[in-house]
Amino acid sequence: MSEENTEAQTVDQPAVTPDPGAGGHREANLDALLDVPVNVTVEIGRVSLPIKELLSLGQGSVVPLDRLVGQAHDVLVNGTLIAQGEVVVVDDKFGIRFTEIVSPTERVKRLK
Repeated sequence: MSEENTEAQTVDQPAVTPDPGAGGHREANLDALLDVPVNVTVEIGRVSLPIKELLSLGQGSVVPLDRLVGQAHDVLVNGTLIAQGEVVVVDDKFGIRFTEIVSPTERVKRLK
């Protein structure tokens, strides 16, 4: 490497000013995301079965799940747990009533 131009030079930089539309209006920043579809799933329980048992299931079979009656059900958005709730019936359709919202801190803990 040549020893020419080894002197540091000062460069004038323009002052940085905050964008008035950024930071102060969180809702405005979220507007672009409000129409993005997400998958919401309510999980009532899980079970692990050998293929032999799975193939033996038929109409009327009962598969016990890992949840107890009255236990909260998981609400997942795009596979991430965001809440827990209880199943309700509204106008002959199933719904979920949130009983607990998972905080962002708790979501991070569950990733580990």
